[in-house]
Amino acid sequence: MENNIEKNIKKIHLLKKPWMHSLISFVAIFGLLTVFLFWQVEKNSILIENSDLEAPIINISPTLPGVLNALYVKEGDRVPANSQVALVGSQIISTETGGIVASAPLVLGAYFVPGQTVVSIVNDQEMEVVGKIDETKGLSDVLVGQQATFTVDAFPGKTYKGSVDKISATSDNTSIVFSISDKRPTKTFSVKVRFNLADYPELKNGMSAKITIHIK
Repeated sequence: MENNIEKNIKKIHLLKKPWMHSLISFVAIFGLLTVFLFWQVEKNSILIENSDLEAPIINISPTLPGVLNALYVKEGDRVPANSQVALVGSQIISTETGGIVASAPLVLGAYFVPGQTVVSIVNDQEMEVVGKIDETKGLSDVLVGQQATFTVDAFPGKTYKGSVDKISATSDNTSIVFSISDKRPTKTFSVKVRFNLADYPELKNGMSAKITIHIK
């Protein structure tokens, strides 16, 4: 009992020391400043969690029917524009734009008709981060040209830079939804963020991401 009383008396004396008052004040001020800065960041930014990296996929097919006689690329190859990729019958088919081969036949001899895909190319130079934002969660504050940052699940802790490139003119929810509820369904819109792929060659089509748009 006496030991506890002595300990409490020592604590009281310690709290009365000037340097302890200064330390407590510093900790309190630092905490308030941290909360304020966090609030400022949240106030001046919009987070879009439902996002991913998307690039156009170009399907290359013959204009005449024929047997696949030769294949000049394989999956994962990077090919420039106007590259020959396959020989179908007597027709050589080529790329119009460059990119990475996403799919290609493993064996020769298959028969292809016009419109049937022989080789698919991912045009990664046109890759963007595409996010879905609710109309009630800051859509009206998002403008083309605003600075944006994003993260990807594959590389946690790393932040990438870009800018808002496009905002969809219509909602992604185009179907009619019938409901017995009086509450109207919330619509979502696509926001696309452009970035320089040359700065971030590790990024790949389809990666999951989170976008932060800096509105001020």
